[in-house]
Amino acid sequence: MPDTTTTPPLAGVRVIELGSMYAAPTAGRMLRDFGAEVIKVEDPRQGDFARQWQPAHEGMAIGFARLNSGKRSVGIDLREPAGREIVRDLVRGADVLIENFRPGRLEAWGMSYAELSADQPGLVMTRVSGFGQTGPYRERPGFGTVAETASGFAFLNGWPETPPTAPPFGFADSIAGISAAFGTAMALFRREMSGGRGSEVDVALYEPLMFILGDAVLNYTASGTVMQRHGNASGAASPRGIYQAADGGWLSIAASNQAIAMRLFEAMGRPELKTDERYATNTARMANNDTLQQIVIEWVGSYDRDEALKILDDHEVVAAAVNDSRDISEDPHFLERTLRHLQNTVLGPALTPGPVLHVAGYDGPEYDGVPAVGEHTHEILRSLAGYDDRRLAELAERHVISG
Repeated sequence: MPDTTTTPPLAGVRVIELGSMYAAPTAGRMLRDFGAEVIKVEDPRQGDFARQWQPAHEGMAIGFARLNSGKRSVGIDLREPAGREIVRDLVRGADVLIENFRPGRLEAWGMSYAELSADQPGLVMTRVSGFGQTGPYRERPGFGTVAETASGFAFLNGWPETPPTAPPFGFADSIAGISAAFGTAMALFRREMSGGRGSEVDVALYEPLMFILGDAVLNYTASGTVMQRHGNASGAASPRGIYQAADGGWLSIAASNQAIAMRLFEAMGRPELKTDERYATNTARMANNDTLQQIVIEWVGSYDRDEALKILDDHEVVAAAVNDSRDISEDPHFLERTLRHLQNTVLGPALTPGPVLHVAGYDGPEYDGVPAVGEHTHEILRSLAGYDDRRLAELAERHVISG
């Protein structure tokens, strides 16, 4: 019997990733983090376009390195019929196929789920697209920015006096990728429970983000209220926000339930606020949020950040420093639990966030190297598809695969 205390949860699962940019590669990274073998199929000439994104260091795109360390890269031109046949050969020995083409593209190439699963009935096909495989918008192209606006996120993000604001990172893509990995794991579990038959997983970039923002939709359809931008406030509980300390540092406070609000008033040395009718309940605090926020602003501003955080911690108030990347990379908690070394790359001795969750008995993967475009093409096609040197040379000469 295998040692289940050290075996990765997805050990033995083979994934073919026909994914580029962020969302689908995030799903591949999630599966790889928990033991799956991930084979990344890239254009043999330029590779995943995320290799060209900024920021970059020593010619290596930071985002690409973070999402693709530990994967193996094969360079295959899917625009060529011979390239698509190679992928079909790889899929026959795979458990999962992840793809993020616009809906209908794989069908036009003769690579629909029905066609691929005819060769591999146990295949789980996880499909990530802008608006999903069904619905009036299914054929529209979509990136994270479109998902962040279409989902309602950008409308709610920012201050009342500022325009709707999209985040400066792959927010929707990352949430969709994590959701796609979750859906893949569910489909693999169902396969085990139902006699080995695979299925499709359909992820739209906007849907996981719209779920997170779902209170806004429910509020409107129930009450007719269109929720608006509140800056650092939540619009749901008070006091909550981000505040500047005397030394210029910033911290957050979330008095999101009654007990925490009462403890905050004690921490501030203002116990009388607990019985003041303007602040005694959340409803009252929300009605008088502006004046209460000013009280909190003045209190935080009278202490250095670490002093304020110590007082809040002593009173069990939910609070934290507003960290920048330097703070995170030097924090002992994050160093012990969350950050991992990315080794053997031009980035040098770098740290990257590790798996998004922890499974008892499994310490997680190493992040060792980032594959070059098509670095493993010949190795994988020999071992997994049975191609001999003559066939590999012929395909390389025709530029169907990396040479």
